[in-house]
Amino acid sequence: MNIESFKIFCDLVETKSFSKAAQLNKITQSAVSQQIRAIENRFNVLLIERNRRQFQLTREGQTFYEGSRRVFEAFENLQGGLQELTSTISGEIRISSVYSIGLHELPAYIKAFMRKHPTVKIHVEYRRSAQVYEDILNNQADLGLVAFPNLRPQIAAEPFRKDRLILICHPQHYFANFQSMPIRQILGHKLVGFDPDLPTRMALDKIFKMHKMNVKPVMEFDNVETLKRAVEIDAGVSIVPLSTVTQEVQNKTLKIVEFSDEEILRPLGIIFRKNKVFTPAMKRFVGILKSKV
Repeated sequence: MNIESFKIFCDLVETKSFSKAAQLNKITQSAVSQQIRAIENRFNVLLIERNRRQFQLTREGQTFYEGSRRVFEAFENLQGGLQELTSTISGEIRISSVYSIGLHELPAYIKAFMRKHPTVKIHVEYRRSAQVYEDILNNQADLGLVAFPNLRPQIAAEPFRKDRLILICHPQHYFANFQSMPIRQILGHKLVGFDPDLPTRMALDKIFKMHKMNVKPVMEFDNVETLKRAVEIDAGVSIVPLSTVTQEVQNKTLKIVEFSDEEILRPLGIIFRKNKVFTPAMKRFVGILKSKV
């Protein structure tokens, strides 16, 4: 057995999917099955219940998983320690991020990191908020970037930064005549919003409720890019992170308006699995994220 066998088994258990484990390890699904059978033959045990529809470990499989996780974490610690001693920072960092952070906040940090560590490979997936948490739990990503981080039993979070939410409108919209206005002035105007299950939308709904505002969006989207396109064709106004509209404001396709009676801050967080072994590359990248670039 080699160290890859332990990792493949851990990935299989954590994703509960042969295809996802294969994808994570850049091998075929058949190769994953062969690895599992080889382990079972070597120890003369059954690791996975074959007669069940849902993925489930046997008692021996659970014991082997716990041991495999310890073995692989020890290997990662050893590898990271040697890299620290030799000052060689390499490897890969897998990031899962919501659209607004990944497209508008993250690039500057990646650029600053790559200037110092050009041999490290960074892979970014743009996902809905719930999917980012799934990627972390399934070990499909090392780090997740989300708004309004929600702590869960197996997930830890560290603050990244805070973004400010502002109103955007078409340059010919009535609101474009204002630099700022009370939030209640939105009432009576078409609002384009995020999907109801997204954290930013839920935070805005709480603010509307606090101001006793009955606001029902005329259109709802799962990402800020599509939402901005709707506002650019004057389908309505919207409330979005300030950092996401820099280019549109410069191009004069959108106008921003501040709220005179409400400062809406959106906390951003870095999430990862608890007890995650951070490689030297990951440690330095998190350090860059916490700095000002």
